[in-house]
Amino acid sequence: MNIRSLTRGDGVVIGAAVVLFIASFLGLSSVDCPTGIDCSNYDMPNAWDMLGLLMSMFLAGVIGAALIVLARAMPGRKVAGLDLGQFGVALTVFALWTAFWTILDVNSAGAGMILGLLATIALAAGAVASPLVPALKAPLMGAPRPQTPQPYGAQPGVTGGAGYGYPGAQPGGTGGYGYPVGGQQPGQPGPADAQQPQQAHHQPQPDQQGAPATAQQGAPAGDFAPFWFAVPVARPLYAEDGSPTPIAELAPGTWYLAVEQRGAALVAQTQDGRRGVLQDTTGIQRG
Repeated sequence: MNIRSLTRGDGVVIGAAVVLFIASFLGLSSVDCPTGIDCSNYDMPNAWDMLGLLMSMFLAGVIGAALIVLARAMPGRKVAGLDLGQFGVALTVFALWTAFWTILDVNSAGAGMILGLLATIALAAGAVASPLVPALKAPLMGAPRPQTPQPYGAQPGVTGGAGYGYPGAQPGGTGGYGYPVGGQQPGQPGPADAQQPQQAHHQPQPDQQGAPATAQQGAPAGDFAPFWFAVPVARPLYAEDGSPTPIAELAPGTWYLAVEQRGAALVAQTQDGRRGVLQDTTGIQRG
């Protein structure tokens, strides 16, 4: 799993689950020790001594958090007709429900019960609010720009080689398909143009005016050139046949190759060679 696909909301869920697991080892109740009596040897029961509470509150919350994170790695997977993420959210809410009514029934709640209630509140809030609050949908980690990788179209053993349109290509290097070699930009004169005979500049004026128009007419309009891009937040990649089930998830911090444009959507190719349709292209970063 790409850790950069995690959001801030996922970070809240993971942190709350860790606190909830630690709370399961603490005492569920406390004792008011009378004056003059040593209560240090009194054994306080924890969640592992009460199987029902352990499964319905503590482990239910931890399992729910694991399912929410697992849904990032395997989008589209379902359990009992529910998406993994939805099933995980349901478990976290159930854990909070159990913790709330249990602490009301305890005469003197201990550290484990109090900390467990606070953890389930944070866990359920993070799970429910993550898809709704923009601040929680932001990536958990920043997306560094890749440094001189060897992607599609690269020539092994050639310094500065890069694939077509890849952002890591260096000026002066050998580019792949569709990438300008030697830092030359489209429309700039190349070395061959500089060696043209000097008398070419003395051609009649009408020919000089007609040359740009001829070049513009020869270039196909609306041609799509493959390019590299990154997404600002995790976005699903759907099958090209129009199936509503995602086949992959594009994660922030990773560069993907756009190989075709279909209206406002893009046909993207992942590093493992899978192709699919990215329907939401708002805010993408071109390489």
